[in-house]
Amino acid sequence: MRVARSATLLLALVPALSWAQQTAQVPERGGDAASTEEAVTSRVPLEEIRRYVAVYNAVRAAYVDPVEDKKLMQSAIRGLLLDLDPHSTYFDKEDAEAFDEQAEGAYEGIGVELQQQPDNSSLKVISPIDDTPAAKAGILAGDLIIAIDGKPISAIEATEPLRGKAGSKVVLTIVREGKPKPFDVPITRETIRVTSVRSRMLEPGYGYIRLSTFQADTGADFQKHVAQLQQQAGGQLKGLVLDLRSNPGGLLTAAVQVADDLLDKGNIVSTRGRISISDARFDATPGDLLKGAPVVVLTDAGSASASEVLAGALRDNGRARVVGSRTFGKGSVQTVLPLDNGDSVKLTTARYYTPSGKSIQATGIVPDVVLLPEKKDGDDELPASLSDYSEATLPGHLRGDDEGGEGYQAGDVLPGDGPINDALAELKQPGSVVAKQKAEAAKKPAAKPVAPAVGRPTQTPAPKGDTGTDANPAPKPESKPEPKPEPTP
Repeated sequence: MRVARSATLLLALVPALSWAQQTAQVPERGGDAASTEEAVTSRVPLEEIRRYVAVYNAVRAAYVDPVEDKKLMQSAIRGLLLDLDPHSTYFDKEDAEAFDEQAEGAYEGIGVELQQQPDNSSLKVISPIDDTPAAKAGILAGDLIIAIDGKPISAIEATEPLRGKAGSKVVLTIVREGKPKPFDVPITRETIRVTSVRSRMLEPGYGYIRLSTFQADTGADFQKHVAQLQQQAGGQLKGLVLDLRSNPGGLLTAAVQVADDLLDKGNIVSTRGRISISDARFDATPGDLLKGAPVVVLTDAGSASASEVLAGALRDNGRARVVGSRTFGKGSVQTVLPLDNGDSVKLTTARYYTPSGKSIQATGIVPDVVLLPEKKDGDDELPASLSDYSEATLPGHLRGDDEGGEGYQAGDVLPGDGPINDALAELKQPGSVVAKQKAEAAKKPAAKPVAPAVGRPTQTPAPKGDTGTDANPAPKPESKPEPKPEPTP
């Protein structure tokens, strides 16, 4: 993700990149007033570099098959980023261009946000994008893709494996919690033009806006949709449901703009990094498009990054109530550093902090009103509670300030219209959803102990994880861990 000060941060890191690309040694500075960040780029670990060169030359000379220098160097750079965190990665030129296309909202693929799993044997679906081939084919947040066109993920080298020419077909092999075995889903690729903002009237006076991602034009589109809803309501909305479910994030600046449109004053978000130039603060300017009309923000486990920033900003400033489920917990900032050959490095450079000073990282946003997934008899298409669906379970993730707190439980994915209806009810009458939940709980009969069958020994249930029922049902092939970024094919 790129933030408003990315260009300045790039300038601050140029000395380090220049040294790497020109292989020129930067002398250490003496007793001048050099900043800490300048000192970082001036100290060169020569012994470690010599050791690397020795291994590099050994591979070139003795590896069983010849390897091109370019491939070796790219592998070395990827290895440099491998153990940092799941969101820092190396893009070759093609992948860098695809990443830029994501922010612009137009590319060829199936329309899904992915997270490479650490064992390199599957891709986890963070969320399908609204009205794309993936969403229409029934792909759900939390699904695991274990093969593409019959080829295991571990055998696929591309970091954008689901991109392809519009009209071409691809078959995904999916593992889904609640399904006894993997199943295939055929999908036809399309030119994906993501519409990040949608809206409609829920009831006279009460509007609904769905933000599916944050891209370059999201802020301007949000303003247009608010104006349209205001006009349909006769000039003034009574309230707004802002749906951020399964919104994986995108451009921070777009989320900041939406927050600014709903706030008259106050902090929106701040970022803090290791070097001072990574520190930034975004504050609201006067002017609330809704003129104080109440807002309810709807979130779930697929709400990540910039969508968490927006939810946190509105809640901490007392502008909105959050309804739904705990968010994903991706509270880190990534800066894209272009290289001279067209490749790029996506590097985690800072953490997000909400106006209250809390870090989102690995904890997410806890809603004011918690909703549970809607369950229907015989409906196994809805995802069950995904206990491992969060930033906190990604190997190598940045440690969160409040991570591991008592009572922590990852959120749920909340599909369907049920959560929208609950959000509207809470918008019209705060506290009504909780009252309804308590009334329903009171009606349920207390569970009665089940007597053991005569002549049959009782069994103590196995701890979670001891059987295959609480894990993904398909076996995963062993492979070298290689976390990759969350591309949008």
